[in-house]
Amino acid sequence: MSASAQAVAERRPAYLTELAQGTERFHEPRRPDCPWCGSTKLRTRLRTTDLLQHKPGTFTLDQCRSCAHSFQNPRLTPEGLNFYYRDFYDGLRADQAEKIFGPQTSTRRYAARARALARFMEPESWLDVGTGHGHFPAVAKEVLPYTAFDGLDISDGVEEGRREGRVDEAHRGFLTDLAPQLAGRYDAMSMFHYLEHSLDPREELKAAHRVLRPGGHLMIEVPDPESRYAKLLGKWWVSYFQPQHLHFIPLANLRTELRALGYTVVSVDRREPHVPLDLTAACALLLGHYLPDADDPWRTKIPSDFQRKLRQALMYTSAPAFVAAYAADQLLAPLVSRTRFSNAYRVIARRDPDAS
Repeated sequence: MSASAQAVAERRPAYLTELAQGTERFHEPRRPDCPWCGSTKLRTRLRTTDLLQHKPGTFTLDQCRSCAHSFQNPRLTPEGLNFYYRDFYDGLRADQAEKIFGPQTSTRRYAARARALARFMEPESWLDVGTGHGHFPAVAKEVLPYTAFDGLDISDGVEEGRREGRVDEAHRGFLTDLAPQLAGRYDAMSMFHYLEHSLDPREELKAAHRVLRPGGHLMIEVPDPESRYAKLLGKWWVSYFQPQHLHFIPLANLRTELRALGYTVVSVDRREPHVPLDLTAACALLLGHYLPDADDPWRTKIPSDFQRKLRQALMYTSAPAFVAAYAADQLLAPLVSRTRFSNAYRVIARRDPDAS
């Protein structure tokens, strides 16, 4: 038995025991109002399943008709989040996550982020929130060699990042919990595709205001819920990323909230944060939905050798579709990134001085 097969076999009993109790317990009660503005005028934006790992469960995104904020409703409980995150960034899928989010595929994008902030300041100290294994700070150090880069994350990846020298100091936990001890320590902070994962984005922004020094800068990147790809691709739009993404914040809402909390927005960009993989990822989600990995430990039926061989054959025959989708993504990127099809946006905001 291979090491990967053994890892699957070891995990299967625990997964099946949890699933025997049902997945409804992983959800909080459905809320009747918008967590952003309090309006009760809600509509269903999306219903979908777990298209990432294909774990059992159904998820709904509601959208507020008053402010356009979208959010998972009912939201996953902490227990549910733990269940659906498990074996995605670590464990069984650690190598796959490393290929997607590691420096091999993201170095240019990480360097561009550092240069974007460098246009406004050369920070003395920078805290990367949701840093994972610290790959962004490792690249950013090449752009800003005199800046000390620290990382914050709830996983042990941040500690690995410190051991490997990617971050100078590792903070493990939630920003909202650690903010009091980190108050006023940093003149730059980043939240790259972090707020959409958080339970309460507003509290994260308040915590960042506490950690930043007056005059310090906060850089945020999030999926753009107003991207036209969201409507075109529906549940196959990878930026929905269910069930991990809990909030989708329209740019206007984020700008208004930052001003209210004592920030001045100094830059907004939709072009550079765009990642040209919408069509390719949609193909991958579609194929994975109809041909899921047969050996996932949360699957109750173990496939036969014939079923495994059939899946492999069908995967090979789908290769031309992937090539075509990837080519389209890359060819269209210069145009798409300058239109409302861009799939993400970036905001840089300066922390205002405290009122005297």
